[in-house]
Amino acid sequence: MATPAVETDSEKGLARVAQALARWTEDWFPDAYVVALAGLILVAAAALANGSSPQTVVDAFGNGFWDLTAFTLQMAMVVLTGYVVATSPPVTRLIDRLAAVPRSAAGAVSFVALLSMSVSLLNWALSLVFGGLLARAIARRSGLRVDYRALGAAAFMGIGSVWALGISSSAAQLQATPASLPPTLLRITGVLDFGHTIFTWQSLCTCAVLVALTVAIAYFSAPRGAAIETAQDLRIDLDDEPAEIAPRSRPGEWLEYSRILPMLVLLMTAGWLISQLSSRPVLAIISSLNCYLLVSLMLGLALHGTPRKFLQAVSLAVPVTAGILVQYPLYAAIAAILSKAKGRDGHTLSEHLAAVFTDIGGGGNFAVAIALYTVVLGVFIPSGGGKWLIEAPFVMQSSTDVGMNLGWTVQIYNVAEALPNLINPFFMVPLLAVLRLRARDLVGFTFLQFMIHLPVVLLLVWLLGTTFDYVPPILPTTP
Repeated sequence: MATPAVETDSEKGLARVAQALARWTEDWFPDAYVVALAGLILVAAAALANGSSPQTVVDAFGNGFWDLTAFTLQMAMVVLTGYVVATSPPVTRLIDRLAAVPRSAAGAVSFVALLSMSVSLLNWALSLVFGGLLARAIARRSGLRVDYRALGAAAFMGIGSVWALGISSSAAQLQATPASLPPTLLRITGVLDFGHTIFTWQSLCTCAVLVALTVAIAYFSAPRGAAIETAQDLRIDLDDEPAEIAPRSRPGEWLEYSRILPMLVLLMTAGWLISQLSSRPVLAIISSLNCYLLVSLMLGLALHGTPRKFLQAVSLAVPVTAGILVQYPLYAAIAAILSKAKGRDGHTLSEHLAAVFTDIGGGGNFAVAIALYTVVLGVFIPSGGGKWLIEAPFVMQSSTDVGMNLGWTVQIYNVAEALPNLINPFFMVPLLAVLRLRARDLVGFTFLQFMIHLPVVLLLVWLLGTTFDYVPPILPTTP
């Protein structure tokens, strides 16, 4: 690795502090699964301290462990479909064309940040792989010397800033899907479609401000001159070796190499979607997580062309879902203990926490308190959907108690939930695999984004929260 003889300007001040923080995190921060295990034990101990009997706590743990089975599979499929679509040949060709657009090093970094955020509004997992491949394609360009670390950090900006304000938001998707909501939460919040959350003008305004802010920070913080460390300086091999598909060797494999079945299934999906659009409100369809995943999966199949190529992409995507599959049951158990294990006073931990937030009062103070709590919790539980299931019962109950709009409370969570990703490298793992970098290479740049984003986010949730009226929860009707 090329090391400058003298310390450059980009390595002083806040960036230098951020690099030190990244090194500490890499050395001392445990795996996210370990944090989830520790959180489970901590919540169980708190329930016992609240007066719950050991039998009550272990019953809540065991009975609630599989409460999120459907949602766990759905979140794993969000990651899988994003990866499959991003690695398809048409998207790969699009990335190569986009890589030719930037004309300067700083412009290239801000360009990657803008596109990664734009894609994250559709699918956060897709943005990680798409952004990483775009960064690599730009780094391969001859005649343009760009800092590879800054490109990588820019590729992470989708999940580090606005992803939860888009249609793959775990919290918004969960609140719009009654079948995936735990009954205790459904009774508090009812069903909130996207018209009450991500498609409100306040949420769209917040998204626009954060996109502009992130692009500006990426542009002005990009190393210049001697401070630039290219992929070659970091000894990163940028040669992409296309995956080889074994040739068809027997007649029974003909359909595996044929485009007929994928196109027929895509036509069936299009027919189903048209049927749904003709019989149900558009927002109800867009808000449906199952609909979103069906379309994404079939689109990935069609983009890869043949079943054999599609299945090869799926096999590469499956390992990326491992963290979700083993962690979400723990989050379900934590949520069950919080909301079901009653203490000696007859109240659960969720009810006590709701009382704490209710005492803060409504308005801007409540919004800021929820946002800060979400940021702190997110450092230890880096999971948008899993953390929402832990946080939502008492946050939404207290929101109802103080008369805060429930849809905006979801968006307060969403805009604040992305911030911890800028300092906790858990979600960097798929991106780092694409870039062949380490977390410490990126966190210096993402930490700078965090320092500037935090006060802006707090100001936005405080100001925009005053523009909402309280709307009672819409409970689903029973047939």
